[in-house]
Amino acid sequence: MSMGAYDEAEHERRERKTSNVEIGEDDGRTTYEGAVSYDSGDSAEALIDQFKRIQE
Repeated sequence: MSMGAYDEAEHERRERKTSNVEIGEDDGRTTYEGAVSYDSGDSAEALIDQFKRIQE
């Protein structure tokens, strides 16, 4: 079989392997407590000006 050839048996083996998921005790959802903030940075006009300078 050449490199990259389709192997149906291998495909089915991998499908069975990936479709069977075992969930461990520590696989529960994590509760996030806190705040998220971000700095939007430059205005749209400043970003457009920077983009134009880069293109030149």
